[in-house]
Amino acid sequence: MTQLTVEIIKQQLTNAWVAATWNQFLEVAGETSAQKSKCYYYNGQMRIEIMPVGPDHASDNGIIYLGINLFCTLKSIAYKGFINCSYRKPELREAQPDISYYLGAEIQAAPSGSSVVNLNQFSSPSLVIEISDTTLADDKGEKRLLYEEMEVQEYWVVDVQKSEIIAFEILKNGGSRRILTSQVLPNLAISVLEEALEISHQPDQSQVTAWLLNKFQS
Repeated sequence: MTQLTVEIIKQQLTNAWVAATWNQFLEVAGETSAQKSKCYYYNGQMRIEIMPVGPDHASDNGIIYLGINLFCTLKSIAYKGFINCSYRKPELREAQPDISYYLGAEIQAAPSGSSVVNLNQFSSPSLVIEISDTTLADDKGEKRLLYEEMEVQEYWVVDVQKSEIIAFEILKNGGSRRILTSQVLPNLAISVLEEALEISHQPDQSQVTAWLLNKFQS
């Protein structure tokens, strides 16, 4: 790939999908890896997103991670969670969800190490979550298709502006369907975490933890 082609691709990468070969993706993603960016590749296209730094996105990311960890702990569900972990199916696709989990028996297949997770060697996570502040349309659209092909079991999109969680179960025969209760976290109503997001708008977030503990224990 010529330097001119690299520069053209970079100029087009403003949170947009751009046609690229796998090798072009690896080169551009490698050059931007130290710039706090998230890298995606799907269907012959790449997308490089500048990682959000705003407090609303960061707060919602923390509340969702806290809520799931509390739920799993109190319900004795084995879990291993990751923040901004990259998953790669060489030559085909790559994703870096904000939050991802291996749950239950799936933790036996959870990856370790310091490199990108190779999905030829490890299974996909049970649950992936994108926290959406400025990327909502893409998270509900193209990335949903990407995670369907990654064969995760469940995919959530957290709408930061509305404190809403749009949850999908990935179907074994292809596609996905909207759900209101998690299938991988049994009996966890999505609305509980949405309410926790609303409560988190208060200055003291200890109220959120206390509320979740009471909710999950009752």
